[in-house]
Amino acid sequence: MVEGRIEVPVAIQSVGRAIDVLEYLAERDEGAVTDLAAALGVHKSTAHRLLAVLEARGLVEQVSQRGRYRLGFGLVRLAGATAARLDLVEQSRPVSRRLAAEVGETVNVARLEGDAAVNVDQVLGSATVATQNWVGQRTPLHATSSGKVLLATIDPAERARLLAGPLERFTPSTITDRAVLERELARAAASGWAFTREELEVGLNAIAAPIRGRDGSVVAAISASGPSYRLGPERFEAVAAAVVAAGDEIGRRLGWRERRGAA
Repeated sequence: MVEGRIEVPVAIQSVGRAIDVLEYLAERDEGAVTDLAAALGVHKSTAHRLLAVLEARGLVEQVSQRGRYRLGFGLVRLAGATAARLDLVEQSRPVSRRLAAEVGETVNVARLEGDAAVNVDQVLGSATVATQNWVGQRTPLHATSSGKVLLATIDPAERARLLAGPLERFTPSTITDRAVLERELARAAASGWAFTREELEVGLNAIAAPIRGRDGSVVAAISASGPSYRLGPERFEAVAAAVVAAGDEIGRRLGWRERRGAA
């Protein structure tokens, strides 16, 4: 390391240059390799390698005249994923507030990301004194009501993949037997809602329902959670009805149109 200078690892430097390429093309619509190399202060071959990697990922594409590039539709896919997440929060927030006020418990909205349920929004209930902030946290699918909803509504092959490993125990009530969990998921799929009884944390119960997107697929889950002494099994049916209604309303706000059965 040179005194007074921080050496940037090559991999990080390459990431930075790739971002510079995208920003350059965003400002100019398109550009030639030679111009891009000059703007970045790198050799033409380096600029070409950066473009080749970005092109392979669909983030840039060559225009009809070879040697000139523009942003690719891969960026639309990435932007669309972010927009969908932001749209989910925007559309769910007013519904979550009403649900939290109605049931008096904390309401969370969660999405399936990788092998976990990730909470993207949270609203505190009127009866809540203090609670953990779950926003941004990854929670286990098998031990949360939202996770069970997401597992119950995905492709069976994908569910099998997600549940391939041992099921971690968090409390004495955590379901770690795969057959028992499958029965729970079947019940959730049939009823339209899932619950947990002290399965992630001792003293914490929760109820969740699906949120459907425009095409009818489940894009998230909405849940109401509270202490077991207040949100006990005797309240599950009533709270579940409110949670299911909230999930359906958010779905409609996202463009979902519920299919009605024939009379």
